[in-house]
Amino acid sequence: MAPRISIGLPVYNGEKYLQQAVESILTQTLGDFELIISDNASTDRTGEICESFAARDRRVRYHRNPANVGAGKNYNRVFELARAPYFKWAAHDDVCAPRFLEMCIAALDRDPAIVLAYPRMVDIDENGKNLGVRNISHIPRAERGTSPHPYQRFRKLIRTDYTVEEIFGVIRTDVLRRTRLIQSYTDSDRTLLAELGLMGPFTEVPELLFYHRMHSGMSTKVFNGWQERTAWFDPAKVGRATFPLWRQMFEYLWSIIRVPLPLSGHGVSCIWGTGFGSRQPA
Repeated sequence: MAPRISIGLPVYNGEKYLQQAVESILTQTLGDFELIISDNASTDRTGEICESFAARDRRVRYHRNPANVGAGKNYNRVFELARAPYFKWAAHDDVCAPRFLEMCIAALDRDPAIVLAYPRMVDIDENGKNLGVRNISHIPRAERGTSPHPYQRFRKLIRTDYTVEEIFGVIRTDVLRRTRLIQSYTDSDRTLLAELGLMGPFTEVPELLFYHRMHSGMSTKVFNGWQERTAWFDPAKVGRATFPLWRQMFEYLWSIIRVPLPLSGHGVSCIWGTGFGSRQPA
């Protein structure tokens, strides 16, 4: 029998924070889940930590890639193994409060139209100290994907002036399967959020349940250039010329074509008529 939710945790050399991240999942108030860990050929103690959890908790399924396939494919790998009607990606360095799953799933259960639910969050440092909330966009996080109109959600979700932690919320599996998932280029998680936004609204659970860790080993700090970030998503692209912004623009266009939307009213015509090429809302 399938669990209520599948949690996918892709990891590479995450020994420093992995134990705390996994423990925060295993102590959730909603216990009907599977935790799928995909180890991207780590060279530290990650494998040992994962095997220990899998040995003592049957909800943990541990897989190890024989070689590093890149972050994009590893994120998609945990989703491919998922069996539940709800899915959540988890990072090896973040922490979930005990009611994270319970509250997000309750929000999705209440409204079948919602495709993604996420809680309020704060940043924490390497030692777990509360750093507050980053606010780099004038659009509040709680409003980015919540409009009833797909064109309004899309306009806000393609912006570049916000962080994309909504991707770590709870998503309907059947909706996520209709997307192109995480692609092998920088910022493809933002593209995925925009595609999900075309398919339905998001909702924010008004309770602080997610602690996003900021530290020197984060991929955005270690790989801070476009070329380096692209190689992190896909090692096959090391040394090759890449054009991630052009690729992202193409994927946005492809999402509009792929997702069934009305041609008028609040559908395709509104998306084309709102300055889509600028990637900024009016």
